[in-house]
Amino acid sequence: MSIPDYMQCAEDHQTVLVVVQPVGIVPEDEFFRIYKRIASVAQVSIRDSQRNLYIRYRHHYLPENNEWGDFQTHRKVVGLISVTTCGSAKEWPQTSDRFHSQKDVFGATLYDSRLLVFGLQGEIAEQQRTDVAFYSSYDVCPDVEKRVEDFVESIFIVLESKRLDRATDKSGDKIPLLCVPFEKKDFVGLDTDSRHYKKRCQGRMRKHVGDLCLQAGMLQDALVHYHMAVELLRSVNDFLWLGAALEGLCSASVIFHYPGGTAGKAAGRKPSLAQGQGQAADAGKRHRPGALTANGISADTSSEIGRAKNCLRPEDIIEKYKEAISYYGKYKNAGVIELEACVKAVRVLAIQKRAMEASEFLQNAVYINLGQLSEEEKIQRYSILSELYDLIGFHRKSAFFKRVAAMQCVAPTIPEPGWRACYKLLLETLPGYSLCLDPKDFSKGTHRGWAAVQVRLLHELVYASRRMGNPGLSVRHLSFLLQTMLDLLSDQEKKEVTQSLENYTSKCPGGMEVITLPDGLKLPPVPLSKLPIVRSVKLLDLPVSLRPHKQKGLLENNMSTKSPFIYSPIIMHTRGEERNKKIEFRWVQGDVCEVQLMVYNPMPFELRVEHMGLLTSGVEFESLPAGLSLPAESGLYPVTLVGVPRTAGNINVNGYHTSVFGVTSDCLLEGLPSVRTSGCMVEVIPSLPRLQLSTSLPRSAHPLQHSKEELSSSVSVQLFNGETQQLTITLENIGSEDLETLEVTSKTCNTKEKLFGEFLSWDLEEAVSQLPLKPGQSVTLTVNIKVRLDFSGGENLLQDLNDDGISVTGLPSSSPLRQVLKPRAETKPLGSESSKTDYNHVKTLEAVMTFKYSGGAGKVEGYYRDLTLGVHVDVEPSVFFTRVSTLPATRTRQCHLLLDVFNSTEHELTVSANNNQDLVLHASECQRMAIQVAKFDFDTLPQPDQEAVRYTNPKLLEEERLHTQASMINSTLGITWNIPSVRRQGEASVEGVLNQLVLEHLQLAPLQWDVVVNGKPCDCDIIADCKVGDAVPLEVKLTNRSKNAVGPFALTVVPFQDYQNGVKNYDLQDAVTFIGSNTFNIDTVNPTEDSVCMGALLFLYTGDFYLNIKFQDDNAGQGNEVPPSWFGLPSIHIKALEAPIEAGA
Repeated sequence: MSIPDYMQCAEDHQTVLVVVQPVGIVPEDEFFRIYKRIASVAQVSIRDSQRNLYIRYRHHYLPENNEWGDFQTHRKVVGLISVTTCGSAKEWPQTSDRFHSQKDVFGATLYDSRLLVFGLQGEIAEQQRTDVAFYSSYDVCPDVEKRVEDFVESIFIVLESKRLDRATDKSGDKIPLLCVPFEKKDFVGLDTDSRHYKKRCQGRMRKHVGDLCLQAGMLQDALVHYHMAVELLRSVNDFLWLGAALEGLCSASVIFHYPGGTAGKAAGRKPSLAQGQGQAADAGKRHRPGALTANGISADTSSEIGRAKNCLRPEDIIEKYKEAISYYGKYKNAGVIELEACVKAVRVLAIQKRAMEASEFLQNAVYINLGQLSEEEKIQRYSILSELYDLIGFHRKSAFFKRVAAMQCVAPTIPEPGWRACYKLLLETLPGYSLCLDPKDFSKGTHRGWAAVQVRLLHELVYASRRMGNPGLSVRHLSFLLQTMLDLLSDQEKKEVTQSLENYTSKCPGGMEVITLPDGLKLPPVPLSKLPIVRSVKLLDLPVSLRPHKQKGLLENNMSTKSPFIYSPIIMHTRGEERNKKIEFRWVQGDVCEVQLMVYNPMPFELRVEHMGLLTSGVEFESLPAGLSLPAESGLYPVTLVGVPRTAGNINVNGYHTSVFGVTSDCLLEGLPSVRTSGCMVEVIPSLPRLQLSTSLPRSAHPLQHSKEELSSSVSVQLFNGETQQLTITLENIGSEDLETLEVTSKTCNTKEKLFGEFLSWDLEEAVSQLPLKPGQSVTLTVNIKVRLDFSGGENLLQDLNDDGISVTGLPSSSPLRQVLKPRAETKPLGSESSKTDYNHVKTLEAVMTFKYSGGAGKVEGYYRDLTLGVHVDVEPSVFFTRVSTLPATRTRQCHLLLDVFNSTEHELTVSANNNQDLVLHASECQRMAIQVAKFDFDTLPQPDQEAVRYTNPKLLEEERLHTQASMINSTLGITWNIPSVRRQGEASVEGVLNQLVLEHLQLAPLQWDVVVNGKPCDCDIIADCKVGDAVPLEVKLTNRSKNAVGPFALTVVPFQDYQNGVKNYDLQDAVTFIGSNTFNIDTVNPTEDSVCMGALLFLYTGDFYLNIKFQDDNAGQGNEVPPSWFGLPSIHIKALEAPIEAGA
C-alpha cells in the first residue's frame, strides 16, 4: 500500500468500505449526482437490532490497498455498487459482462454487489433481480436510497455471520495466520506447531475479530478483543499487529468518548431513512451500539460500567497512539499505516485542544518516508499537512506547507506546470501569514506578521500571475506590495518593485476595478495613497478679488438646530465629522477653485505623478488634472489641485486620483485617517461677473503698512505735501456674466498723520451710465489723489531755526513785514541732524478703494464681489509754516496774517497767495510773508444740529468748529507752491497752523462800528477833510451781530495831534471844540439791531487832527461785560484846511 488516505479518522474503523464505480461510458456529472445520493446513506439502523452500520463510500480505490483488509478490516472492500448507462437490450449482455469483470477485481473480499442501470426499458428492465436495479433515466430514480439501504443490510448479514464465525471458540481447529502482503514470504518454512506461532495466530485473529465487532456495532466486544489481542501479541513481540491492536483500541475509545466524530464535522453521523421511519418510536430507549449479547440487546446497566472499564481514558488514547506509531515505524513497508495513524491522532488531539502534542505527531508525519511519490501525491501530502496544522491552530505552519504544495505544483520535473493551482494555493496561504488582499483591512492597526515572508509571498503571487498569462493580477499584487509594505522595503527593493510595476503596466495598466477570479474570489482595488503620501488637504478660498459676499440682510440663519442648547461645553466630533463640516467661505460656479495638498515623496528617487486631480460629489465638477515631479525623499511639498464647478449646490471633496507607474488610483479621504483636513464641504453659489482692474500708476510691490486686508491690487505714488495726482482706473469685465451694478467706496487706513480735505475723490456717474457691461467691455474711472497733511513745523524745527540765529518770535509794529532769514550755519554739529527728521521725514498716506459689483444669477441670489485697490502715497514735505501771527491793518475790518514759510525741499520753490506777491524760497530757506485779509464772519458758517450737539462730546464739537473756521480761512487765502525745476505744484494749507488766538484776531467782531465824518465813512487809512470854522458832523453807528443784547455804552471822543516823533498833544481846548457834549450814550441794542448817535466838532485852526474814541461799558461788574476786542473803533484822521476867502470880502 503506497498511497495513504489523508482523510482517515479514528471513527472510520467502525465503517465498512463500499466502492461506487461507473461501468462503461457514464456522463461524469450524472455519475456524481447518483454518487452523492448513494453516499447520503452513510448510516443504517439494522432491523430488529439497536445497532447501526456505518458505510464509507469511495469512487476510486486501489486494489492493492484491498490486500490490507485482513490487517484492518475497514480497508477491505466489502461492497460494490456499479452505475451504468444502457440504451438498448442489445447492450445489456456487454454491460452485464463488464459488471462481473468489475466484481472480479474485488471478488475475494466482496460481501455483496449491486448494479444500477439507467436508460434501459423493456422486458429486461421488468425482470425482478436483487443485484440489479433498472431506471428509465437519471432523473427518474426515486428509490435509489432505499435500494442502497437494502444493500447495506445484506452486507450486515454477511458481516455478522463472519463475526460470529470468527468469534466462536472452536477448540481443536487450527487458527489460520493472518498476514499483511509483505509478510507472506517471511513466514515460509516456519514451525506452525510451536507455541509462539499459535499465540501469534491467536493474537492476530483476536485483533481481527475486534475489527469485525467494531464494524458490526458491538463496541464493548471490540474493546475486549483488542485488550486480549494486545496481551497476546505483546507476548510474542508481533509489533506490527500489536500496533494495529493498539490503534483499534484507540479508535474504539475515541468512538466512545467522541460520538460526534473527529473529522471536523459540525454534528455526528445522521441516522438513515429506515431508522427514522421504523425505529422512531423507541429511539429514546436505545443504548449505545455494542452490547454483550449477540443481538446487542442489554437491559443491564452494568454493560455501561464494563464498557467504560475497558475503554481508554482520553489522555491514555494519545499514549497508545504514540506506542502504536512507534511499532509501525519499525517496518519500512508500513509507512502508509504509520502516516495515517499520525493523522488520526492529530484529529483526536485537535478535539482535545492539545495543539503542541498534535504538532509533534505532524512533525513525525513529515519525516515518514513513503518511497517515490508522484508530484500529485506530494501536493496532496503537503496540502493535508497544511489543513491539519490549520486544524490545531498553527496557521503560519499551515501556510508554510500550503506554500510548499504550491511550489510543488510548478516543480521543474512537471512537464506542464500548474500555475493556476499554484496561484490558488498561494492565495490560501495569505491568512496564515497575516496577509489580506484588501488594503483597508491590512492597514488597520500595527503591522502583523513577518514582513520578509510576506514580501516574498507577494512576489511569488506576482510571478504566478504572470505565468498564468494574467498581467492584470500581477499589477494588482505589485500595487498591494507597494502600498502595504513600502515602509519595510529597502531602497534597492523599492526601485526593483517600481521597475517591475512599470513593465507590467506597459502591457496592462492598473485601475480601480474589482478583479474577480474564476473561483469567485474578488480582489479589491488598491489605491496607491502612499505614492505620494498626503498629510493634509485644505480647501482654499477664492482669490480676494473673486470672493463672493452676501448682501446684508440676506444672510442665512447659521444657528445649528442639532441641539436645543445654546452652548454645550462637550464637543464630540470625529475625523469623519471634520471632513463633512461645511466650510465658511464659498466657491462660485464657473470659477477655478483650488485645493491644497501637503505631500511628500517617500521613494529614494524622483517620483513622477501624472494626472493628479480631485474626486468630488454633489455638483457637476470639471477636474483639471495636474502632473508633478517630486524629488527623492522631498519632505512636505505643497501641491494645488484645481477644478471648475459647473453647477451650483454643496460640493464634497471626497479625495483625489493619481496615475503613478501606470496605476490609476482613487484615494478617498475616508480611507486615510492620517490625513488632516479642516472640512471638505463647501457651497457653490451661482455665477457672478468678474472684473479685472488696471491703473495708470505703477503697481506697488509691497502691501499696505496700515491695512490688514487682503487687497486685489495696490498702487504706489510719491507726492509732495499739497500736491494732487490723477489716477485712471480701467475696469474690464473678463467673466461670462453681465456687470449690472457697480459701487465705489474708499476708506483711509489708520494713520497718525492728520489729513485735511478729501484724500480720494471721483465722479461715478459716467461709469454707471455705461452699465450693464457686457463680457469683454471695459469702463474707466478717474480718481483724484490729493494729499494735504499738516503744514505746521514742529518744536524741533523752531528750535533749529532759533539755533541758527533767526528770530521767529513776534515782531514789533515798526518791523518790516517781510524779513529774509539767514542761511543755516555750515559749522552746525553733525549730531543735530537728527533734529531735522521731523521736517525731512517722508510720511505715508494709505487708503483702500472698494469696487462692489454684481450681476447674473449670483445677483438674483443676493451675492456680490469686491475688488479692492490699495493706494499708497509717500508724502514728501513741501513747505512748512513755522510760525503764524497777525498784525492790525490800516482798516479795522482787515488784518495782516504773518506766515514764516520754510522750504523743506531740495529745489527752489515759489509760494503764492490770492492778491499777494509771489515769494521765492531757496532750498532749506525760511522767509516771512504777510497776507492782508478781511476779517471773517464765522457766524455765517452752518451750525451743527441741536440733536447732534446733545449726544456729542463737547471737545469734539469744539475741534469741529475750529476746523470749519480754519477751512474757511484757508480757502480764502488760496496759498499755493510751485517747483519749476521739476514741474510740480500744489496747495499749502494753514488749517493745522492757526491757533485759537490767531482765529480770534481774524474773526470779525460781533459789534460792528461805523463812523461817518462830514458825511464820509472813515477808517484808519481814510483822511476826512473839513474847513476851519465849519461844523463837522460826527455820526457813530453800532450794529449788534451777536446773539445777545449789548449796552448801554458811553463813548467819549478825545482829539489829539501826533507829531510823528513819539509825542502826542492832547491839550487842544483852543484848537478843537465840541458842539454839544463829547460823550455819546448808546442804549441797549438787541441782536440784529443797530443804534446811531450824533454829534459835531468845530476846528479853530488848520492842521492834522486825530480822534480817539474811548468807550465805557455801563454793565461792567454785573457779569455781562463785553470783550474789549469787540470795540474795534477806527482811529479817525481829520485834516482841517483854511476856509477859502470869499470873493466879496
